[in-house]
Amino acid sequence: MEDVKEPSKSALKKAEKQAKFDKAKLEKKAKQLPIVGGAAKGGAAASKTSDIIGITASKEHDFPQWYQEVVLKSELIEYYTEISGFFILRPASMYIWNVIRKWFQAKIEELGVEEASFPMFLSAKSLEKEKDHVEGFAPELAWVTKAGDKDLEVPVAVRPTSEAVMYPYYSKWIRSHRDLPLRLNQWNSVVRWEAKQTTPFLRAREFLWQEGHTAHLTEELAGEEVLQILEFYAGVYEELLAVPVVRGKKTEAEKFAGGYYTTTVEGYIPSNGRGIQGATSHCLGQNFSKMFDITVEDPAEKGKHINVWQNSWGLSTRVIGVMVMIHGDDKGLVLPPRISKIQAIFIPVGLTAKMTAEEKAAHLKRVDELYETLKKAGVRSDIDTREGYTPAWKFNDWELKGVPLRIEFGPKDASNEVISYARRDTGEKGTIPIAQMTTEVPALLEKIQADMYNKAEAAFRAHRIKITKWEDVTPALDAKNVVIIPSCLQMACEDKIKELTTGRADESTDTPEAAKAPSMGMKSLCIPFEQPEGLVKGETKCLNPECQNLAESWCMYGRSY
Repeated sequence: MEDVKEPSKSALKKAEKQAKFDKAKLEKKAKQLPIVGGAAKGGAAASKTSDIIGITASKEHDFPQWYQEVVLKSELIEYYTEISGFFILRPASMYIWNVIRKWFQAKIEELGVEEASFPMFLSAKSLEKEKDHVEGFAPELAWVTKAGDKDLEVPVAVRPTSEAVMYPYYSKWIRSHRDLPLRLNQWNSVVRWEAKQTTPFLRAREFLWQEGHTAHLTEELAGEEVLQILEFYAGVYEELLAVPVVRGKKTEAEKFAGGYYTTTVEGYIPSNGRGIQGATSHCLGQNFSKMFDITVEDPAEKGKHINVWQNSWGLSTRVIGVMVMIHGDDKGLVLPPRISKIQAIFIPVGLTAKMTAEEKAAHLKRVDELYETLKKAGVRSDIDTREGYTPAWKFNDWELKGVPLRIEFGPKDASNEVISYARRDTGEKGTIPIAQMTTEVPALLEKIQADMYNKAEAAFRAHRIKITKWEDVTPALDAKNVVIIPSCLQMACEDKIKELTTGRADESTDTPEAAKAPSMGMKSLCIPFEQPEGLVKGETKCLNPECQNLAESWCMYGRSY
């Protein structure tokens, strides 16, 4: 890594000039964008960026504002103004979530997991049984203290997770080793009354998720399922959302409270260099079965009772936010075809005032026929025949909503027996013969899916840096990387690493990236299953300069959500 130097006066002036230029550019862009409602025709300037249809913030220069605009204006969410911290998931979001749900549900059913539904309230008595586990949720618990105008004799909490709701009944239902494995999953919402600033999908006071809770006879059987579920989670990200993840195990400091060990899939957000937890699959060991007295007679030794081994695993609507942050651009959403409600949008073009009513009707009828043909071929399609909007306006609108493929069809296309297309992910344009449309359009959609994944995977690989010198850590973080370092995996050491890397990012550099880098310290993300070479147990020292321990493994660290 290069030595850090003091910024020169010329560099500071250059940075100031660039900042003014960026601001002026964004303001100019905002004035050029169409306005909602009647103002669009009159050309009046919008009073707020929320009144402007297009995206006004730059993903590169104002990532938080960009993200807020994209999820709102692409109609993924609406803010629930009655109570702060809650969001309405609109049909576009629910479609994505339901695709994930169907895919994942089919996978877990093959394992013998059954669906259940437990009440959303839990008692203080149940919480007391697992107080060590619930301690981390205590500040976020929402309590119901009244029914009508009467105080409840015993207040009840809205579930932040369901162990305390479900496990008393596991104790009741599991009487013999023949009742094992017991595998239940539920799709529900949970409430965690976040004190921090909330963000759509990433941090909300109520969110949708699935939570699986299973019981097994042995540690080996429980461990086998933990990894099976983790691979399903990786599949949700990689196969459906085109998002690469690192599979690994959480350190003791970061594992699920009260659990035996936690496995995880970890993502990466290129725009700010932060890591983000994607989903977790926990082996709870026998900790909870001891709390809730879930035992069976040992089949190997009559008369002896043993506690069952338990797992829990969960995936939430956070996945949608991760997908948006990775693939979106300054035009709005970019959706992978496999989860997009509309994969191809037909837009009739070239309908001029010189054309007769009969000619226009014949052309639109041909578009309908093409749409029906593509629909029968299994492509989720639609036609934009809205009146009063130009084709260019429609192009921008569908780009904002992230539809993977735009198909234009005009009189020239008709005479050439082709359709014209534009890819949302790359902007690449081309034509496809109508006779080959039913095979080439599905193939193109699969190519878009693969290209989106490969682009994101290349970015993650390039920014996952193996480091063996402590002085290289902060510059690597400031360059928007996550780092893989030799670690002793001790809790005290992790706390110290976070402390040593906390503070303003290197303010002596003259790059805009450094000036905007987060001030948080890095924390462990996971111990990757894919371990780099170069660490020798018993010889390689932990990278923390204030730690004298030897390294146990390579551990991935980073600034994180």
